Amino acid sequence: MPVLCQLCWSEPLLSSLLRRMPELETLEIVKLVNCPETFTPDMRCIMGESPLVQGYFVLAGMNSAGLSFGGGAGKYLAEWMVHGYPSENVWELDLKRFGALQSSRTFLRHRVMEVMPLLCDLKVPRWDFQTGRQLRTSPLYDRLDAQGARWMEKHGFERPKYFVPPGKDLLALEQSKTFYKPDWFEIVESEVKCCKEAVCVIDMSSFTKFEITSTGDQALEILQYLFSNDLDVPVGHIVHTGMLNEGGGYENDCSIARLNKRSFFMISPTDQQVHCWAWLKKHMPEDSNLLLEDVTWKYTALNLIGPRAVDVLSELSYAPMTPDHFPSLFCKEMSVGYANGIRVMSMTHTGEPGFMLYIPIEYALHVYNEVMSVGQKYGIRNAGYYALRSLRIEKFFAFWGQDLNTLTTPLECGRESRVKLEKGMDFIGREALLQQKQNGVYKRLTMFILDDHNTDLDLWPWWGEPIYRNGQYVGKTTSSAYSYTLERHVCLGFVHNFSEDTGEEQVVTADFINRGEYEIDIAGHRFQAKAKLYPVASLFTHRRRKDDMELSDLHGK
Repeated sequence: MPVLCQLCWSEPLLSSLLRRMPELETLEIVKLVNCPETFTPDMRCIMGESPLVQGYFVLAGMNSAGLSFGGGAGKYLAEWMVHGYPSENVWELDLKRFGALQSSRTFLRHRVMEVMPLLCDLKVPRWDFQTGRQLRTSPLYDRLDAQGARWMEKHGFERPKYFVPPGKDLLALEQSKTFYKPDWFEIVESEVKCCKEAVCVIDMSSFTKFEITSTGDQALEILQYLFSNDLDVPVGHIVHTGMLNEGGGYENDCSIARLNKRSFFMISPTDQQVHCWAWLKKHMPEDSNLLLEDVTWKYTALNLIGPRAVDVLSELSYAPMTPDHFPSLFCKEMSVGYANGIRVMSMTHTGEPGFMLYIPIEYALHVYNEVMSVGQKYGIRNAGYYALRSLRIEKFFAFWGQDLNTLTTPLECGRESRVKLEKGMDFIGREALLQQKQNGVYKRLTMFILDDHNTDLDLWPWWGEPIYRNGQYVGKTTSSAYSYTLERHVCLGFVHNFSEDTGEEQVVTADFINRGEYEIDIAGHRFQAKAKLYPVASLFTHRRRKDDMELSDLHGK
C-alpha cells in the first residue's frame, strides 16, 4: 500500500503524481509521513571525506531525493572509504566544494528557502541563486557594479558575467531565461572583440591563491613530489602543471610561479580553495620549516587582455613590457602607478596576449583607476567571465571541474607537455602515467566545431550533449561556447572507442579521432561537427573571416 511523505502530499506535486500514475487515485493511503528533511545550498547532496578530520566521511543533504540517490551514493561513498576514491567523478557532490563561508545559519536559512521551490523548477543555462549573495567581493565590486556589471557567484565570490552598456534594459536582460540564443550575445561579442583588437580588464580576484615557502629546499621538494611538471625552474618563471592522484587523474590544475629559491605562488580555480588546501595538507609533512598560506584574500587579480595591454602596462610601470624584456610565462614584482609590489605575470588564461596583475588589496582601487585612465587612449573597457569562457574554449583550454576531473589524466587531454616523467624524482601519479603511455589512452579530449548549426534559430549546446562518431555514441560534451572569431559554436568533450561487439572501451588514437564523422546531439537534433585535437592555428596569429575559412582547415591538425 502506498506511503506518502509530506512533500508528495502537497499540491501541486500530488496532482502531477496522479496524472503520471492514475491508478494511485483508487488506492487507500495508509500512512502519511511527515519528517524533517535536509537541504544543501546548491541542491546537491554532500558526500566524501571531511577536509578537517581525516577518515571522517559524510553522506547527507539529500534534498528530498534520498530514496533515488541512496543506492548510488552509498556505493560511491563505500568505494571512497575502502579504496580512497570513488569509481566515478563525484566532484559536484564532494563536501569540499563548500567552505566555512557556507555554514552561516543566516545564509543557510535564506538559501534553503530559495532551494526548496527550485527543486521542481526548470533550470535554464547560466542561472544564478538570488539569496546569500555579495558574501565575498573584490575591492572593486562597487566600482564595477556602477559601470553595469552583471554578477554570478562562484564559491560565494561575486564575479562579473558581462557589462551592460548604457541604454540597455537591465530588468529585461536579467529576467531573460532561454535555451536558445541569449540576450547578452551582442554584449559579450563586443567584449571579445575588444580583447582581440584593443585591451580589456577582467576582475579575477576569486581565483584561489596559495604561497608555499620554506627555510631550505623543503618547498621545492614537496612540490616536485605533488606536481607532474618540473618546478625546479629559474626564479621568475611560471609553470602550468597538475596535482595528480595515484591514478594519474587531476586533483588540481594550476599555475605556479617561483618567487625566489624558497618561495612559490600557486594559482588555482576558485572552487578548488578547500579541496586543494586539504590535499596539500594531507600530503605535506609536519615541518616547522615548511609553510603553506592561503593568500586568496590578500590579492586582487586583474586580467589585462589584448594586444594593447603591453602599451598600458608600459606607461604605468615605466618599464619595457615587450616579449624580449618580459617573455611569456614570466613573473616579476613591479610598480604600477604609485603602487609597489605588484606581481605581474605574462599570461591571461585565454591564449590572448596580456598580463595578470596580482595586487595587494590596499592598492587595488588605485591600480584599477590608473589602468582605466591610461587605457582610454587604447580603447580599454571592462569584460566579464562570459567573454573569458568564449576565448578559452575556442583556444581549446580545458578547465578543472568542467573538462578535467579526478579521473582525467594529462595524457587524455593533450597535456603531455605539462608532465615531466624524467624530472629526476618520483611524483604522485607517475607510475599510472607511465603505464598509460605504454598501453594507450581510452578517451581523448576533443574540440568540436559545429557546422550546420544556426545560432539564431537552433537550441544552443551548453554542456552534456551526446557525441556521435559515424552514428555511434562515443561520449558527451564537457563545456561549450560560441566562438565570435570562428562564428561557430565550439564544444569540448571526451571521445571513447567502444567495441561494437562487446561495448568494452578500446584505445583511442589520433587516427581514430581524425577518421570519424561527428555529430553533436542537442535536444534530439544532431548537428554535424568537425573534430580537432589541436586549436585552430589562425586564432593565435590573425583573425580571418568565416567565408575565407575552409572547413578542411579545421579538421585533423
